[in-house]
Amino acid sequence: MSKSKICSLMVTACALTIVLSACSLFKSSSSSPTAPPTTVTKPKEEEKKKEEKKNEEKAAPFNVPAFAREVKKGSYNIALFAPLYLDSVFTNGTEISGRTLPRYVLPGLDFYEGAQLALDSLQQQGVKLTVAVYDSKSRANSIENLKRVKALDSVDLIIAAVSSPEIQELSNVARQKEINLVSATYPNDGGITANPFLLITNSMLRTHGEALQRYLQETFANKNILLLHRNSAFEKRLAADFKADYEKLQNPKKSHIREVIWSDAMTDGELSQFLLTDRPNLCIVTALDEANAKAILRKLSVQTATYPIQIYGMPTWDIMKFKEPEFKDMQIYYTSPYFNDKTDSYSRYITDYFKRIYKSRPSDMAFKGFELTWYFVKQLNDKGVYFNAGLNDPSKKVFNNLNYQPVYLKDGATMPDYFENKNINIIQKNDSADVKMNFQ
Repeated sequence: MSKSKICSLMVTACALTIVLSACSLFKSSSSSPTAPPTTVTKPKEEEKKKEEKKNEEKAAPFNVPAFAREVKKGSYNIALFAPLYLDSVFTNGTEISGRTLPRYVLPGLDFYEGAQLALDSLQQQGVKLTVAVYDSKSRANSIENLKRVKALDSVDLIIAAVSSPEIQELSNVARQKEINLVSATYPNDGGITANPFLLITNSMLRTHGEALQRYLQETFANKNILLLHRNSAFEKRLAADFKADYEKLQNPKKSHIREVIWSDAMTDGELSQFLLTDRPNLCIVTALDEANAKAILRKLSVQTATYPIQIYGMPTWDIMKFKEPEFKDMQIYYTSPYFNDKTDSYSRYITDYFKRIYKSRPSDMAFKGFELTWYFVKQLNDKGVYFNAGLNDPSKKVFNNLNYQPVYLKDGATMPDYFENKNINIIQKNDSADVKMNFQ
């Protein structure tokens, strides 16, 4: 860990521990809007306004009254949450034991640094912000404490790289105060319902399955689709979701999915009974962890000399390395809402900055922090607090085509339970760099 990066975390630690409510990165606008003069409203005018409000609510995007309001400001308040673990890192003042940061700190720190770079760049463009950074793992800055001191009362947007239970706690704040909450990294709804202000960016497994199903059915005219899963409760539930997606898919030429329950005891002969020689064998593997993923890949690798096989894994495969000799000639794919080949101008800008300031390369978390902060602050600055009617704005694109869609968990519901990014990429694993397939 470079000295400059350690110093960055130390500065953050000092700010967050001394000022319990926030660390303001930019000064807010000194001007404040003048209150309108008091007027006496006649009863008929009151009735007219009630009727107008009623009509406005009817026409509100996604049936959320707040989304119909235009709330623009000279300066916006942003709350940024990331797991920095400052209580654990700085146990004695501002000294780091051994001058080395624990690995579990790095994802949150990288996300924060990417977001910070986006905020600095936006400020240079004239965007006026007051930004409060919170360590989501700090006891002093727990969400309950922040609520008690009313630190989140005037926030216009929350960007959070958090998981459970923080996402549920922040969701309650967002719903109560009608604040858009961008869940940046957690691939789950955490059981949250009835909160149209929640924007889930890291798509859930069910959404990955829907996209993969559509890709396989539409891309291959002649295919043999196999769904390989262990006989565990979790993987059986994934398999059930895949089969339910198949039933819902409106495609007259869709091919039936053959279910294969596998274990380490399965023989090559037993596995070969499901494979065909005259068409691609598209094998969906539900294993999320590397050990189980590689176990089934080893079994399938034996079959590649006889059968044409393509492997489609889970989004967790993005960080897995398949360098073993038996995987050398296998076609392996995975799904992901994120893809960045790092050749665009934004990526070069971020990479050059990290090399110059931190003497290191930015991680994927740094790119995510930059992308989501840039995208949503741009939305906020251009359209105001409730930008939800134009949530998917291609003019604000950084790396990915974000595609937030309303999710209704109950039949007949008129208001979304939340919004989820439905943009899923099909990505092929390669030795040098992964490659995105042409699919949306």
